[in-house]
Amino acid sequence: MVLKQLEYLVALDRERHFGRAAAAARVSQPTLSAAIAALEAELGIALVERGRRFQGFTAEGMTVLAWARRMLADRDAMRQDLSRLKRELSGQLRIGAIPTALPIIALITDPFLEKHPLARLSVLSRTSSEIQGALVRYELDVGVTYLDYELMSQVRTIPLYRERYALLTGDGILPPGRTAIGWAEAAALPLCLLTPDMQNRRILDDAFRSVGAMPNLRFETNSVSALIGQVRSGRLASILPRHFLTLTGLPEGVRAVPLTEPEIERRVGLAILDREPLPPMLHAFLDSVRDAKLPAI
Repeated sequence: MVLKQLEYLVALDRERHFGRAAAAARVSQPTLSAAIAALEAELGIALVERGRRFQGFTAEGMTVLAWARRMLADRDAMRQDLSRLKRELSGQLRIGAIPTALPIIALITDPFLEKHPLARLSVLSRTSSEIQGALVRYELDVGVTYLDYELMSQVRTIPLYRERYALLTGDGILPPGRTAIGWAEAAALPLCLLTPDMQNRRILDDAFRSVGAMPNLRFETNSVSALIGQVRSGRLASILPRHFLTLTGLPEGVRAVPLTEPEIERRVGLAILDREPLPPMLHAFLDSVRDAKLPAI
């Protein structure tokens, strides 16, 4: 068994197609297929469901796939450890963040990048459920996600801040001079919100239910920028975390009114796979986050 075979197996799982997996691994399709067949012969089991097209993995293949992800992650951690011994920590750290947390990412990554100039960071926008799954599959190293909901037992968390909410609106929908608005009143306004697969939307739906209200939903999207654009048009209002609006700034003609009655807040923080020892890159990143000065958001 060689690590290349495991890389090809993981690529096949990611791409779900032999040709695309070979292209992603930068080898020919016959080379990838032959390497997986050699791994099957060595292990004495079928890993892939055979057919004219890729049909998935066998039960044994899924087990080998889980081990492959872990072994490749340990390989990467070993390389990071060796770079640390040379006092030049290098490698890539993959971060998945819920969309509403993206504005704070620079606040927690800049100290790390300054201290480790050879390190590379990759930040992807993901839903909370996607982050959990990617952590367990070793596809992400760190998640920035909601902590007040059930997380997988293999994950440990570090709180960062509490998310509070505001109505984003123009004067055509809510008269000037309002300094706060209740959830029940906000529900009656024409609203644009994130889609139900986003944890943020589920938080808002829970808040509306707590006051016996149903939102007057006119537009939904999985893009925060699309929400802000819709509010800018003047026809709809939206609800976003206050820190998001503070850090990104408000478009001209748009204002943020805190939502109260009740005051809703949710914890957001880091989630990492619970394993020891931690990869050196991840360990260094957590150290830098603990030293970071987050504003009162």
